[in-house]
Amino acid sequence: MIKRNLTLLTDLYELTMMNGYYLKGKKDEVAVFDVFFRQNELITFSLAAGLEQAVDYVLNLSFGKDETEYLRSLGIFDEGFLEYLSGMKFTGDIYSVPEGTMVFPGEPIFTVKAPVMQAQLIETAVLNIINHQTLIASKAAKICNAAKGDAVMEFGLRRAQGPDAGIYGARAAIIGGCASTSNVLAGQEFGVKVSGTHAHSWVMDFPSEYEAFKAYADVYPDGVLLLVDTYDTLKSGIPNAIKVFDEVRAKGKEPVGIRIDSGDLAYLTKQARKMLDAAGYPKAVICASGDLDERLVQSLKQQGAKIDTWGIGTKLITSADMPALGGVYKLSGVEKNGKIIPKIKVSDNSAKITNPGFKTIYRIYDRETGKAEADLIALRGEKIDFTSPLTLYHPIERWKKITFTNYEARELPQKIVENGKLVYDMPKLTEIAAYAQREMGSFWDEYLRIDQPHVYKVDLSDGLYALKTEMLDKIRKGENL
Repeated sequence: MIKRNLTLLTDLYELTMMNGYYLKGKKDEVAVFDVFFRQNELITFSLAAGLEQAVDYVLNLSFGKDETEYLRSLGIFDEGFLEYLSGMKFTGDIYSVPEGTMVFPGEPIFTVKAPVMQAQLIETAVLNIINHQTLIASKAAKICNAAKGDAVMEFGLRRAQGPDAGIYGARAAIIGGCASTSNVLAGQEFGVKVSGTHAHSWVMDFPSEYEAFKAYADVYPDGVLLLVDTYDTLKSGIPNAIKVFDEVRAKGKEPVGIRIDSGDLAYLTKQARKMLDAAGYPKAVICASGDLDERLVQSLKQQGAKIDTWGIGTKLITSADMPALGGVYKLSGVEKNGKIIPKIKVSDNSAKITNPGFKTIYRIYDRETGKAEADLIALRGEKIDFTSPLTLYHPIERWKKITFTNYEARELPQKIVENGKLVYDMPKLTEIAAYAQREMGSFWDEYLRIDQPHVYKVDLSDGLYALKTEMLDKIRKGENL
């Protein structure tokens, strides 16, 4: 892909704050920022994605002559600051959950500890990348989960909001469980399977539907999957497809199947299955497409539709029902004399009060079932005895609690970048997708269902809860933090 300098892929206020930090002598102050997303009614579970691209952006920050000259032309930046930018590189640390990890609201899924100017600069682009890919990976996971093991193909490029959304949306869809993509550039870039046959225009270009099918079979005798709903699915499309299938078989080949892109998919696929079976093609697959999402897939499965594979486009690549994840990037601490001084944002809305300090996440698994039972957000360095019974509380309704005895804990975030150097082996996309499937398999189905899913437990450790409570009390009393 074409390499671009994305350093200025940021909001102006990031740069004005950086200029202020520079002029106020704070350029070497170290700060800690967390990426997390908040709860809303459409978030049931999410798959973290976008780490590789976010880290690539951070490690390739570079203010060249073009960038500094443009900033100079705005007339709002100190000359010393612009000179400082010309030699600036990222020198901090990054901690993150691996891509494909199941994550939940409030959890710090990507943490930056770096000189404040560097940490401030990367906010916008990091959110842009992680918000988008996590959103699409999560949507794909819900669709694939509804498909109950059927292959799902990502078909969304033409409906994506621009080339990057199409390319990285396809990447995220693979993480979420899609078996392939129609996006050829994404296939080349990420080494994943591409899929697709022909459109209605192919059929319309020939004198008859039969001739169009025959011509396609002549060109691709090993991949005969025909789109049968251009004119009349049952009276024309499928009979003509069967006629061509017979000719393909006579030449020693076996057809792949048919695709239906419109109409009553439950009724049409049931009828198609009967017609294909009666003609001697019980192994011919039926692919369905056409403005599908997880709810329609679930409904079609419940209606007994005879669909083997699914092509999902618009509603996947745009996450149509929830087009933004709403992830945020919040300051949680600053370093003074080698010690992290926690910071907290207060709001009248309790959901917008941040968790202070330099944090990590532990996932609690039941030893007998291997299933994930709860997550614990804790302060880094906090001593927690995971060999003793562990009691977790609802983060707000503290009278609700649960105690685990036969359990094990796994720390989710890993160190990705240390002192500006990559220290983590980025897995291949296929490896990330396999890991994501294992992650989803470690959760009970009740957490994954589309409607009214069981609420997964996420608690604050004793140390973090006490710190947050103490800081809020001080603020209420008007004391300085």
